[in-house]
Amino acid sequence: MRRLHLIIRRLLWIAALAALALAGFAFLRQRPQDLPWTDLDLSQPVGLFTGRKLAALTRSPALCRSLLDRAGIAYGAMAPGGTGQCAYADAVRLKPQTGAIALAPPAVAPSCPVAAALRLWEWHVVQPAAQARFGQPVRAIRHFGSYSCRRLYGRSEGDFSEHATADAIDIAGFTLADGRRITVVGGWQGQGKDAAFLRQVRDGACDLFATVLSPDYNAAHRDHLHLDQAERGATGRRACR
Repeated sequence: MRRLHLIIRRLLWIAALAALALAGFAFLRQRPQDLPWTDLDLSQPVGLFTGRKLAALTRSPALCRSLLDRAGIAYGAMAPGGTGQCAYADAVRLKPQTGAIALAPPAVAPSCPVAAALRLWEWHVVQPAAQARFGQPVRAIRHFGSYSCRRLYGRSEGDFSEHATADAIDIAGFTLADGRRITVVGGWQGQGKDAAFLRQVRDGACDLFATVLSPDYNAAHRDHLHLDQAERGATGRRACR
């Protein structure tokens, strides 16, 4: 009798685990963006693996551009440029379109994975945060540029910056619909709405970019958020500071 009870108990545990597995599978089927092996879809909400999939697009420029096309993101593909460690081949210029946040200055042309992440950041992080904090949308994202053939921190030797291949952009601030400007250098410190908004968009960027560096990281980033799509291979290591 005791052995029969043990067998029944084990069968009940197996049935419970099977039910949990089926429930989990059903849930994940509704959220393909949370699975590492599903294809990236820019029209889907941000998932657990969206950031890694975006960074992996650095190896697939044509796929990246096709994803922009499918998501209805207006852009212009730029001709390859640069040489050596500063060569790039996948830069795109986001075009103005109805309902999209403008980049200021508008002539910036980051790599396609950075551009894709910027649009997702706008849709899922920046605009919701602005509406919640200020009751109005962001009209423009101000930046310090993307492509710059240089090493990290402008040093004369050492590793090259992600800016050297247009795989980064430095965000200086935001202009709201009513014209008010929120800058990283002027709004990061303190406990007000501006500081809360800037930290919220920084944290949200960490789900979309391989590297996010803010004034909390060091003095070199006191006036901007550095966002890049460094492709770090199988490790998938990410930085959010």
